[in-house]
Amino acid sequence: MAQTGPKSWRCVVCGYVHHGDAPPDLCPVCGAPAADFEAFSEPSAAAPAKPAVSRWRCTVCGYEHDGSEPPGECPLCSAGPESFEPVEKSSPPPSAAGPAARIVVIGGGIAAVSAVEAARRTSPDAQITMISREPGLPYYRINLTRYLAGDIGDAELTIHPASWYDDRKISLLAGTEVVSIGQRQLEVQGGKNVPFDKLILATGAHAFLPPVHGSDGKNVITLRTVEDARQLLKALKPGLNCVCIGGGILGLETAGALARRGANVTLLEGHSYLMPRQLSRRAGDIMKGFVESIGIKLKTEARTKEVSETAVLLESGQRLPADLVIFTTGVRSNTHLARQAGLDVKNGVIVDNHLRTTHPDIFAAGDAAEHNGILYGSWAAAQYQGGIAGMNAAGAETEFGGIPRSHTLKVLGLHMMSVGTFEPEDGSYRVLEDEKGTLYRRFVFRDNRLVGAILMDDTSLATAVTKAIEGKTDFSSILSGAATAKAVVETISGGS
Repeated sequence: MAQTGPKSWRCVVCGYVHHGDAPPDLCPVCGAPAADFEAFSEPSAAAPAKPAVSRWRCTVCGYEHDGSEPPGECPLCSAGPESFEPVEKSSPPPSAAGPAARIVVIGGGIAAVSAVEAARRTSPDAQITMISREPGLPYYRINLTRYLAGDIGDAELTIHPASWYDDRKISLLAGTEVVSIGQRQLEVQGGKNVPFDKLILATGAHAFLPPVHGSDGKNVITLRTVEDARQLLKALKPGLNCVCIGGGILGLETAGALARRGANVTLLEGHSYLMPRQLSRRAGDIMKGFVESIGIKLKTEARTKEVSETAVLLESGQRLPADLVIFTTGVRSNTHLARQAGLDVKNGVIVDNHLRTTHPDIFAAGDAAEHNGILYGSWAAAQYQGGIAGMNAAGAETEFGGIPRSHTLKVLGLHMMSVGTFEPEDGSYRVLEDEKGTLYRRFVFRDNRLVGAILMDDTSLATAVTKAIEGKTDFSSILSGAATAKAVVETISGGS
């Protein structure tokens, strides 16, 4: 019998249901085009109502938000509510770890928080303990530069209030150092032992200080913790000569935050252009022009020889005045506990697709974990891995298959997003790009699939680009001819 009454259409990407004779041109939730809608039959009145959405994921950076509606703005990448998609609830299998399994998470970053969130959702009765070396509540480490710039305060930096942990019966041991991992128990500072059935290492990473003479001086600091940021703020005053060593995302954001506070900032990059791990050379050159336009002095191919209490000496012989020196030269995984416990460790703790280490009851996630030879070092990957490790520790069988690496800038005022493989590895790749002022777009294809992109100034396509990469969208229809970046933009955005 033919269907009567109004028709319904379901977005296969995010689950949104549209009522009407035809699907909408764009999904109002995730931005998917009409082609991603399928005919949908509404459940009968007798069928149980679909549970209301209570959790949302930012499709740009991976941040997850609890609530019946998406937030007005993503607190990590500033994406709008249209960039959020609902996270479907699933009924996890009974916990193989047992109804009262003792799950312990070492760490206080987003991987650790995501792990306890997922463990509690999976096992309502598990005994969950979170041990954080830093005092106070876990916070958004990714937002430290926004905090340094004055964009947010202490309240906005905290991930969850203390009541959140209490309400979920999660024991948070803040300011507690784990000394060693033993047989089914941890030794913490002070001689106390904490027993566990399942353990998750979300120990994060520490700032890397290169072997430069004087890098241990009193005027030298790194930016890894909220206490580092507070120390910087205490030292800052207008006109202070600050040298930031390292021109990656953290270096750029730190330099921008210090310049906003009135400091005289010089940014040093050892490579020939800015952000070589996140940008193409042309995008790096555009970024250089913008950075200099906001008053930051930039020196590329600058290698530091020595740091003193008043200056930074370059290998070229140039001496730069420096009251304060900030090293933003990358991080190294915290793996000492794993090594002492006899787990396999390379650059990070080796994990399989279940994020299980070489011990069957110990998992690792975030900056401490190395999966298929990759240390992601990103917020989105740490959040995703933490969730999977938490579910598996609580008895669910969930796999991590890897995700495209993505990067965003939050402080400078010039929006930037890069994702996937944005530099061709050989002749099998095809690159399309366009540019106008600080607007720059670069799309990288292989086998007619989008595998990477860079968006500068206008990042409104970030959600659609990420979905196209993850969904392996076929672009052969436009790549077969004289394709242009504009045609790619129109296709991705759903235009004609």
